[in-house]
Order: sequence, then structure tokens, then C-alpha cells
Amino acid sequence: MSPFSLPFLGPLAWIDILLLVWFPLALASAAYVGWDAFFNNPEMKVMKWGWLLVTLYLGPVGLFLYVMACKEPAPGTHEEFVKPLWKQGLGSAIHCVAGDATGILIAAAITGWLGLPMWVDMAVEYLAGFGFGLLVFQALFMKDMMGGSYLGALRRTLLPEWVSMNFMMAGMFPTMVVLMMGRDMRAMEPTQPLFWGAMAAAVGVGLFTCYPVNVWLVNKGLKHGMGTVRALGRGGHSLEAERIRLGLKPAAIAALDSSPAGRG
Repeated sequence: MSPFSLPFLGPLAWIDILLLVWFPLALASAAYVGWDAFFNNPEMKVMKWGWLLVTLYLGPVGLFLYVMACKEPAPGTHEEFVKPLWKQGLGSAIHCVAGDATGILIAAAITGWLGLPMWVDMAVEYLAGFGFGLLVFQALFMKDMMGGSYLGALRRTLLPEWVSMNFMMAGMFPTMVVLMMGRDMRAMEPTQPLFWGAMAAAVGVGLFTCYPVNVWLVNKGLKHGMGTVRALGRGGHSLEAERIRLGLKPAAIAALDSSPAGRG
């Protein structure tokens, strides 16, 4: 324990002090990304929210990724800047994590306050993460890119979202178990900084584990990467246009459209 304490929190461990420094940095990073994304950067609105949420969770790490992969370096250059596959895949992973992790964090806070067993926590968080990610961040925010039909968007994003989410949770859930079921049980209490620090670390690991499969999904034309309002319009464009942009031949596009993930 450190020699410091705070009202409501009581005596502080050194990890608490580290987190109390980290949280303001995360808020400042998210504030900058939100300001730049919404007022300066021409990416699609869903990605603006995605980067803002992920940076809120990952702090300076999210800010670094945003600057390296999405922030327009000069006016009129965003389309070319985000073109490399590694950036497109990162954008897809950010989109996935923003939706899924938000659902998981909300569910974890609720189940933590209710004091439910860990296995119940995991089940509720899995359903909440998948539900919020699929129903809101995928189908709702991308329906205009898939003909304007919410149900059509739901059908076409179901399989890619499920695959991406499971890769994210393959990293996130074990991290949560290790950090929250350790010697310091304060990590199970949503009122404690350690709880939110453990959740942020789990989100970071989840982003790492789902990134490779998102690169593959974008490369195969099964998920959307990053684009701009200038090039795509406010509603975005279809996955067929994305596949053409990626250089897939008509035969490959037809094969993808005949797959379960491509049928709408």
C-alpha cells in the first residue's frame, strides 16, 4: 500500500495511484480524438464514434493508433492515407471493439453491482457485447451501406460480427478473469478504479486478438474498413463497392455474394 488515501476510496495501493494518473490521460486523449474526428477528419460517422469510444477505453494507446491510422495528415489526403490494408483492418477492429466492448462494460458494471457469480457475469457480458455490437454498431449504423434495410444489414453483418467478436473475447475474457479474480478483489467492484483499469486492459488485449481476423475479413470483402464522407457520401457505400475498391475480380465478388455472409 502507498501512504496516500482519498475520501470514498480510502487507502490507496500504488496501482490505484497509477490508475488515477492514467484516467485523466485517457479522458484527455479521448477529448482530442473526439474533437479531431468530429470537426476535422472526414471519416464516416460510425468510425468517429468508434475511435472516440476506443480511445476513452485505451487512453494514449488509442490516441496513438488514431494518429497513425486515421487522422488526416493534410487536407484532402484521408482517402489515400487510410488505403493500406493494415489500416483498413485496424479500422474494422476498432469498429468491432467499440460496439462489443461498450456492451460488455455496461453489462460488467451492472453485474458487478449486483454481485453475480463470475460465470453469470461472463454469460451476460457475452450476450450484451454481441447484441450491442451487432444490433447497433453493425446493423443500425451500416444499414444505409447495405441498401437501407435494417434486417438486410443484420443478416449480412451477423457472421462477420460473430467471428470478429469471438476473436476479441478470446483475448478479453481471459484477461478479465486473471485481473479480476486475483489477490485484490477490489477489481470486482465497479466503484473501485481497479475495476475500470482491469476492464481497460481487457479491451486492449481484445483489440490485439481480433485485429488479425479483421484484416482477413476486410481483405476478403466480408467487412468494411475505413472510408471518408467525401468519397462515399454520408450513407457510405455497399460492400460490393468495397470489394471492387480492394481489387476483387467479378468472379470473386460473385462467390462472396453466394456465401452465407454475403447473402442479404
